[in-house]
Amino acid sequence: MNAISRLMRPRSVAVIGASADAMKTAGRPVAYLKKHGFTGQIYPVNPRYETIAGLRCYPDIASLPQAPDVGIVLLGAERAHLAVKDLASVGTSAAIVLASGYSEVGEEGQRRQAQLIEAAGSMRILGPNTIGLVNLTDRITLSASGALETDAFTTGAIGIVSQSGGILGSILSRAAARGIGLSKLVSTSNEVDLDMADFVEYLVDDESTSVIALYMEGLRNADKFRAAALRAAAAGKPIVVFKIGRSESGARSAVSHTGALAGADRMYDAYFKELGVIRAESFSDLLDIPNALAMRRPLAGKRVAILTSTGGAGTLVTDSLGMAGFDTPPPDAETASQLRALQTGDHAALDRNPIDVTLAGLQPDLLRGAIRTLLASASYDAVAVIIGSSGLAMPDLMADAIRDSIPGSDKPLVAFVSPHAPTITSLLNGRGIPAFVTPESVASGLAAMWQHGEYARRSAAFALALSAGSTSGSASASASTMRPRPDISDLPSGSLNEAQAKDLFARFGVTPVRERVVVNGDEAQAAARELGGKVVLKLLSNEITHKSDVGGVAVGLTAEDIGGRLAKMRDDVQAATGIQPAAFLVQEMVSGGTELIFGLHRDPLGVAMLLGMGGVTAELFNDTTLRLLPKDRPLARDEALEMIHSLKTWPLLDGYRGRPRADVEALISAIVGFSRMAVQLGEGLVEAEVNPLFVLPVGQGVRAADGVAVLAAQPRIE
Repeated sequence: MNAISRLMRPRSVAVIGASADAMKTAGRPVAYLKKHGFTGQIYPVNPRYETIAGLRCYPDIASLPQAPDVGIVLLGAERAHLAVKDLASVGTSAAIVLASGYSEVGEEGQRRQAQLIEAAGSMRILGPNTIGLVNLTDRITLSASGALETDAFTTGAIGIVSQSGGILGSILSRAAARGIGLSKLVSTSNEVDLDMADFVEYLVDDESTSVIALYMEGLRNADKFRAAALRAAAAGKPIVVFKIGRSESGARSAVSHTGALAGADRMYDAYFKELGVIRAESFSDLLDIPNALAMRRPLAGKRVAILTSTGGAGTLVTDSLGMAGFDTPPPDAETASQLRALQTGDHAALDRNPIDVTLAGLQPDLLRGAIRTLLASASYDAVAVIIGSSGLAMPDLMADAIRDSIPGSDKPLVAFVSPHAPTITSLLNGRGIPAFVTPESVASGLAAMWQHGEYARRSAAFALALSAGSTSGSASASASTMRPRPDISDLPSGSLNEAQAKDLFARFGVTPVRERVVVNGDEAQAAARELGGKVVLKLLSNEITHKSDVGGVAVGLTAEDIGGRLAKMRDDVQAATGIQPAAFLVQEMVSGGTELIFGLHRDPLGVAMLLGMGGVTAELFNDTTLRLLPKDRPLARDEALEMIHSLKTWPLLDGYRGRPRADVEALISAIVGFSRMAVQLGEGLVEAEVNPLFVLPVGQGVRAADGVAVLAAQPRIE
């Protein structure tokens, strides 16, 4: 048994600094261990007491009869490290440090935290600044959370890991009130040693846990969490995370638009999507979604039958499901006929959805029959039952009727409790039926089921493509990784000018517009005549990347007027920046294409590829998609196509209202080539962006009209 397993299921617990007053924080751990049925040894440690709660109290750790599996340290930050050192010296597996006053309070706290790490040696630490952990499966409460004042909890299959101690207590009490079963709850807080990823790893192997829910403030080790999340996905255990910080943009634009468009929170979205982690949109979803997933029933499609005896509530659920992309079709003829056979009279509305069986709330047998009929119907993939006010009269009969309908089908069955009826909600959840108290939660629960299933299906298809050597899947991506890395030793480190950046991109298959580098008006005139037609004149500089902002771009010029315009541009740029331009670009003007932006954003979570509507309005419209690149290969063509399809402006590429269809195949090749550049240059490529990229009609390819790139001092191969 490793240290984390012993922490979660100790045979003996020492409580350092225990108080005889159960009303105090220091008195709670011993009281809660006894109250909730811990069967192991409890060793209170405090030199001021002979006994605590009928247990012998020891003056110090050295006096304990044996090395405890776990020590709960209730001393302040100034003395906690002393207890930690003593626990480590006697061979304790892990210590839980509740004290605050560490890294969260500044430099002095960081010094204390380093002191704590040194004192622990090889012993594991949970915390500091934690409220502890609760193992409901085995009735082990290593916590001082006041939520443990509740007399009884529903044991279930949802494991909780929170980086906030207070939130752990909030979830525990909310779950108890609603009858939602939990298995393990852990507060990691400062994560001086054990972190969120460690407990995800543990819960993946925990037989009593089938869903993992996380309250996340941030990640300290993205690679470690990635490995744990992928293990969870492989084990079929969905992870649901409520990540705070959506309102903090976290976006620091360096020299490109991509940094601003990506932003820290969007990087988390891309990171979670890559790992199959489901992101809860609201705090209530952090319980509702795992509760739905704990049913462990596959959602094969998006057609939902809504069975109701109250029309208004049925409309609410229909609306919420529709907003989430679900369909609520009317019953087919055979299903409607079977429903009619269950109820006489003209009260039932059986030719539409919601299916309003008015007397079902008063007749459990009728409710059973209707649910079984809908679960068996080929027209539906899931059933949502609405409990109206009539169910208040006999909650047990209602809950039993719904529970009795489950056998015989593997389709998801959920309930929406329309009135404020905590008893019914708790009864349904306790009987294994996910019960929600808002119509939006019905939709988010079913949407999470669909998302989990879609990730599993995509992962299986991708694995099959890999094993079969599919040319459209990862095999082609792997082949492109194996290409020799182009020599870029001729390019400088640091920020490249536009011509150098597009030269770099061309080496990875991204074709630039035709252009010439010039230094004066005569050369500009010659270049304009060579390119033909109207041209674009641009400032060319390694120092100034946002050229439009300083008067460094002019369009629609001819050979006759470009010389004078160049002279004016030189003066305008110098006036705006104090830098006298030494070179300019003369480019062909591209027409008839769709402008896109794509770029690379490097972040502690990984390297992301951004694709979206381009040009000067890129940040204004913000129609973008973000995808984290795999660590060992570029994007596959089907992954690039998935990014393209996710844009709201995809129809513009697909012939919207008579527009010529765009060369999507060439766009896919450009995206794959750009991602290959990221893989092959590794950390040598700091930043890269094409904006705009003109996607021309089918057969005409793509053209990079502007580019930004920053190279590290020593590019290297990954």
